[in-house]
Amino acid sequence: MPKPFRYTTPVPPRSATGRVAEVYRQLGEDFGIEGASTFVVLSSAPDLLAPAWALMRESLIAGAGTRTDRELVAAGVSQANRCPFCVDAHTMLLHATGDHRLAESLARGETPSDERHARVLDWGRATRTPGSPDLTPLPFPRAEAAAHLGTAFAFHFINRIVSALLTENLLPCNAQRLRCVRSLAGRSLARTVRGHHAPGASLALLDDPGQGPAWAAGTTVGPAYAALGAAASMGAGLLDDVELTLVDEAVAAWDGSHPPVAWDELPARDRRPGARLAILAALAPYRITDEDVAAWLKPPFTEHCLVHLIAYGAFAAIDRIESELPLPALLETP
Repeated sequence: MPKPFRYTTPVPPRSATGRVAEVYRQLGEDFGIEGASTFVVLSSAPDLLAPAWALMRESLIAGAGTRTDRELVAAGVSQANRCPFCVDAHTMLLHATGDHRLAESLARGETPSDERHARVLDWGRATRTPGSPDLTPLPFPRAEAAAHLGTAFAFHFINRIVSALLTENLLPCNAQRLRCVRSLAGRSLARTVRGHHAPGASLALLDDPGQGPAWAAGTTVGPAYAALGAAASMGAGLLDDVELTLVDEAVAAWDGSHPPVAWDELPARDRRPGARLAILAALAPYRITDEDVAAWLKPPFTEHCLVHLIAYGAFAAIDRIESELPLPALLETP
């Protein structure tokens, strides 16, 4: 069976130990898929794997509100980021919630017939654009904002990791594109998806994460977000000062759009391959090529370093989006 991993050889679940093994165990119990490639691909960097899992668990899985709404947010983010792997995954997970008609409308690229569902999906898409006016009014109660924002940020990160480091095949031969397959796959996860998942179970995996941003105050989403930001920032040490400036400038100038094919501002592969990879990871990870990776992934760098560099670029985009959130609308008392 072909493997989905493009540039890494991750730790398989049967060989995992320590924190990686505990993440895999929680994946099996709370997500329903112990060997989910979206997380296995991070296994060479446990300090990234644990908070990436924690952010998704505490928001998408254990967060406030309905799982259907949070799946729609994740699907909207994945559509906006052009990540077909994740769009397919959330289509199947909507089948797991029991929302079969909604899942199939998503698979066909249609607007949900329920107006509120359509608004939630659009809100997820809008989170790609820093300062988007479409983020308000919220299509859900303010008390649920941390869960929905955490879900959005978790998938802005996961989309970028997936697009950079995995193939597009969620299942072998893209079998999830068949209605019967995605329906059956979703139904097989129904008990896990519809079960109760107490907030906080993943936080023991984190190293002194801090409380997190104001929009997540008082929730388990905040520490998970803070921990992922701290872990991702470690990738900055793989770039020199000139490269860091190039990344900072590119992300600061980003307006949420997808870069043009003729992208003159992108650093040349033969001159600044590290900055090129980080910028692509932030703004257009689906355009990372074998040649881009090969130009940078040379001794002393390893696949552990590659995962950290991609994570650094991915979180740079998240930080840009988060810095322009409409905080009054998120923090006011309902």
